[in-house]
Amino acid sequence: MKLYVTVKNLGKRRPVLERRKLELVNTPQTLRELIVEVVLEQVQKLQDKQGQGGIIPFLTGDEIGERGDNGKVGFGTVYNETGPDPDKAVAAALLAFEDGLYKVFVGEKECTALDDPLQMEEGDDLVFIRFTMLAGRMW
Repeated sequence: MKLYVTVKNLGKRRPVLERRKLELVNTPQTLRELIVEVVLEQVQKLQDKQGQGGIIPFLTGDEIGERGDNGKVGFGTVYNETGPDPDKAVAAALLAFEDGLYKVFVGEKECTALDDPLQMEEGDDLVFIRFTMLAGRMW
């Protein structure tokens, strides 16, 4: 199943971090299954990225401009040699949703419960909105 994912962070000047195509192996029936699929896909991408490494890393002018637009210019090197635990990553993502740290929208509809049936079709837009915690006190 192909979806288009947008990640937004409300605490930043540029709220849209990226929009990309996501291909899921299975069609999720609930929000819980969708979150599990997305987290496992991201863990797999990170593990694949850890195995790569250029001999001489460098950035072209276009790459510097593109990464500057996203807010971080770097080589994309993953320094942690131990890979993430998929079970812990899934548990953390589900707990974060239950704690209200992010919202999920499929198209224009907000998904509010993890185990409610999910109405998704090929090519739907999927939006994750992360909420930024504010530090400090009120006065």
